[in-house]
Amino acid sequence: MKDRILITGATSGIGYEMAVQLAAKKYDLVLVARRLDKLSGLKAILEQQHGIQVHVFAKDLSEVTQAVNLYEEVKKAGLEVTMLVNNAGIGLYGEFINTDLHAELRMIELNVSSVVALSKLFVQDMIVRKRGRILNVASLLSFLPFPYYSVYSATKAFVLAFSETFGAELDGTGVQVVTLCPGPVDTAFNSDAMWKTNAYKANKPVPAHVAARAGVDLLLTGKGKKIVGFNNWFISNLPRITPDAIMMKIKKSLASQQ
Repeated sequence: MKDRILITGATSGIGYEMAVQLAAKKYDLVLVARRLDKLSGLKAILEQQHGIQVHVFAKDLSEVTQAVNLYEEVKKAGLEVTMLVNNAGIGLYGEFINTDLHAELRMIELNVSSVVALSKLFVQDMIVRKRGRILNVASLLSFLPFPYYSVYSATKAFVLAFSETFGAELDGTGVQVVTLCPGPVDTAFNSDAMWKTNAYKANKPVPAHVAARAGVDLLLTGKGKKIVGFNNWFISNLPRITPDAIMMKIKKSLASQQ
């Protein structure tokens, strides 16, 4: 059976670049994002350039009911998804006491609830087929929660913990769960406020295609987790050798704009 890969957040950033790279490798795709016009345009380009099948679904996964609807519509269309990429996500920068509650709850729904829902639904079919892979996109902040990114850091720590424990439960089923953990990536994800932080000045964001290439390699090999870039790997390990109080001061300084 030919593999078919579903990618959420497929019209921008890492998701877009993964779609382009996987299409070049002749994988059929199911692409999900909010805007149908962008999805349709990408579908036409990838099908014409690479001779693959691309199906598109316009869904706002910040509402978990739409994640459930997505699974139902994919099944109704008779599409067998052999690999799932939970890439869609949003971030929010600012002091927790001042940030918008609705935006944070929407972020939790997208970054956490829809990841859980899509993983639970699609993995059932993968287990029956005794093959499949799920790639969840976490973050460097999964290991290193930063002030001013309090809720975002928590959502990505969840994604990493969920992926590792869920993956362990699947031993022997033929299904693997892997986790991509990029640091700063040069995409529209970043707000103007984020670009002004010391962290972005000290640790230059990588191009989206670089992070996507790491994601594609991880998905196709099906092994563990991947922190993108040596600097980010080194930073992720600092808490192991640095006292908590000092580490938090360092993170607060990096996350500030002064």
